[in-house]
Amino acid sequence: MVGLFRLLVACVLLSPVLVAAQVNMPRGVTSVSQDIYGLHMYVIWIVVGIMAVVYGVIIYSLVRHRKSRGAVAATFSENNLLEIVWTVIPLIIITAIAIPSIRVLIEMDDYDAADLTIKITGHQWKWQYEYLDHGVGFFSLLTTPMAEVVGVEEKDQWYLLEVDEPLVLPTDRKVRFVVTSNDVIHSWWVPELGIKRDAVPGYMYEAWARIQEPGIYRGQCAELCGVNHGFMPIVVKAVAPEDFDKWIAARASAAPPVTSDHNWTLPVAMERGAALYDQHCAACHRADGNGMPPTFPALRDSSIATSTDVNRHIDLVMNGVPNTAMQAYAPQLDDEELAAIITYERNAWEHDTGDLVQPSQIQARRR
Repeated sequence: MVGLFRLLVACVLLSPVLVAAQVNMPRGVTSVSQDIYGLHMYVIWIVVGIMAVVYGVIIYSLVRHRKSRGAVAATFSENNLLEIVWTVIPLIIITAIAIPSIRVLIEMDDYDAADLTIKITGHQWKWQYEYLDHGVGFFSLLTTPMAEVVGVEEKDQWYLLEVDEPLVLPTDRKVRFVVTSNDVIHSWWVPELGIKRDAVPGYMYEAWARIQEPGIYRGQCAELCGVNHGFMPIVVKAVAPEDFDKWIAARASAAPPVTSDHNWTLPVAMERGAALYDQHCAACHRADGNGMPPTFPALRDSSIATSTDVNRHIDLVMNGVPNTAMQAYAPQLDDEELAAIITYERNAWEHDTGDLVQPSQIQARRR
């Protein structure tokens, strides 16, 4: 008991050091995260005080009234004063914790007067971000190569923590988040922003942040959402307001990719398809195409990837399979990307069908 008390006191006194070592809760870069941290440390100090009193009384009683000193146990059945004391003191402690806690909760639910609204949708296993005020949206996917995941290559510093498209946010502006899910329950959690919101299919949950400092802030899905739950990290890039305005203007005015079969050859499609398959498909169907049956069927030697009906393969990848983990990729990838992935699946793993799916074929199937 005494050792536990000493450890807790040490944790409080060394709080800044422990935050740097990622042992304690981070202070964060938003007013909400800092208020949460302050409330956390405030409650810890109350707990330390309670422990000091309780352990002090226990130690005093053990020393002062030990048997070797001839202590005789008191005989009484009730003590009204004691009853009042141990009822009033806990009430005071609870009130002292409740008042600042309620203030923080009220602040966390203040979604009004936002400068920017972003819709966050969880998917197995990626995040989708939509800037509702600007008509900009994209998917954010893990970029850790499968070679690192399976142990073929050495893991780098940001193993399972890096994405292709970070969520770009402005500093010093109030950002409102609406969080939901496309399939199962996920949870969007970025500790340094003080945000953790469950993403539940059919529901919208809100959160907000006003980031005070530019930088990169990382988080993860905090709800076990399937076999690749660990493959959907969150990366938030906070930039100055003027830099955000330039970025959002460039994204909003960017022309959609032009579908063209020019210079689209089998080697080009296979090289690009291998990288895209590794990014979008390998987590479920595995790099060797053997899948994880029955939930994630094998593509190697499958009737889909080796049949002469190429359109069947195209439609499955574009439209997905209802009531399964196979998502529709038509809204997520452009024509060239879809053509590259399907071409790769039809020629990898000794399939060698020789089929070259053209971007124009994908465009035709969209209509």
